[in-house]
Amino acid sequence: MKAIPKDSRLRYHCQLHQSADERRADTHPLTWRLREDGARVGFEGYCAKEGYQGATHTLKQCTPDNVIDTMKQANVRGRGGAGFSAGVKWSLTLVGDHLPRGYLICNADEMEPGTFKDRLLLEQQPHLLIEGMIIAGYANRSRYGYIFLRGEYVEAARSVALAIEEARQAGLLGSDIAGSGFDFDIALHTGAGRYICGEETALINSLEGKRANPRAKPPFPGQSGAWGKPTVVNNVETLCNVPGVMQHGADWYQGLSGGLSDDGGTKLYGVSGLVERPGLWELPIGTSGREILDRAGGMRQGHSLKAWLPGGGSTGFLLPEHLELPLDFDTIDQYGSRLGTGLIAVLSQRQSLLSLLRNLEQFFARESCGWCTPCRDGLPWTVKLLQALERGEGKPGDIELLEQHAQDLGPGLTFCAHAPGAAMPLESAIRHFRAEFEAGIAHPTLEGVS
Repeated sequence: MKAIPKDSRLRYHCQLHQSADERRADTHPLTWRLREDGARVGFEGYCAKEGYQGATHTLKQCTPDNVIDTMKQANVRGRGGAGFSAGVKWSLTLVGDHLPRGYLICNADEMEPGTFKDRLLLEQQPHLLIEGMIIAGYANRSRYGYIFLRGEYVEAARSVALAIEEARQAGLLGSDIAGSGFDFDIALHTGAGRYICGEETALINSLEGKRANPRAKPPFPGQSGAWGKPTVVNNVETLCNVPGVMQHGADWYQGLSGGLSDDGGTKLYGVSGLVERPGLWELPIGTSGREILDRAGGMRQGHSLKAWLPGGGSTGFLLPEHLELPLDFDTIDQYGSRLGTGLIAVLSQRQSLLSLLRNLEQFFARESCGWCTPCRDGLPWTVKLLQALERGEGKPGDIELLEQHAQDLGPGLTFCAHAPGAAMPLESAIRHFRAEFEAGIAHPTLEGVS
């Protein structure tokens, strides 16, 4: 088979497998404007399909508090992994006549292993993000917005930078946007390639030119964030949901899930690994893992499903029988994992769980900022233990030691969520596949015994 050029391979994994006929304005708010050829939707093309109508309506007809109330009613939950209500988050921002206007930051530092959903929006539909940021900035009384972009996303940087300039030239960024009296502008900042910048306070430190270490909380960014000002940080997909909510209302957004989940809206789901068609789909939130895997054409010929991660590398392993579960935040939590980013990574029966897990833990160990001891020292030791088991050189007690590591790296015991994210696949792998770990324990033949 002819090798796929590197850029083409990346494009393939970022492909949306839904035709224009399937994607409608009333059911697919994130993707209905996308072009069939995968090219970027420019300013004119975006405006021709109701672009910026949500923003102009909001700035002229709504107060900031109206926007926040609508977001709460719609139950727009953060699409970056945590699932926290965007409306509630915005309501906690410190505002007042005596306080300086703060900042809105879009977290586009998409470095979660197995995740590529934000890249699609950034490369192909950047104006949807800009419109969402205008509305979010207005709701949070922000004076400036930043898009903190993963440095390796070169094509996304070109696309977003051009869209910012197009919006600015059209009077939709800058002073007195659309004659509303609201001043707001956006700058693009490309990061230096650190996974820890996905943690919002580490991102803020990096944006300020400091080392990307997480900050102590409280104070939370909503009270004291970038340069000491009230700051809201939201994920790309979260902000891209905002224009539709403000244009069509909270009830419309709630109805998009079709009763599959108490959560509102649609979700960009995806699959990577040994499936027939890796890629993305915009589906009602609460769609089952089975339907998503079926849309991907199932496992490749000769492979069967062994386990799957429901939302990136920092989520827990689930089994084939869990495919019938609705992929929403609360349901997946009940089964010892997290929805995370909603992009499934599959593991075939022919693949080594230990090798995959060791690879994941090496990534987390390398990306640790080193700020707290459990993460800085615990993750490298986890990797060493997994390497020994992978080689069949493990010692009795190694599995129990790994279990202890998973506990010590858990929520509330480290400075941020980096180590707990690394601990979740480790703990779940041991729980579901202990026999594979036990097979890595060396059992030397006793001297004199044949």
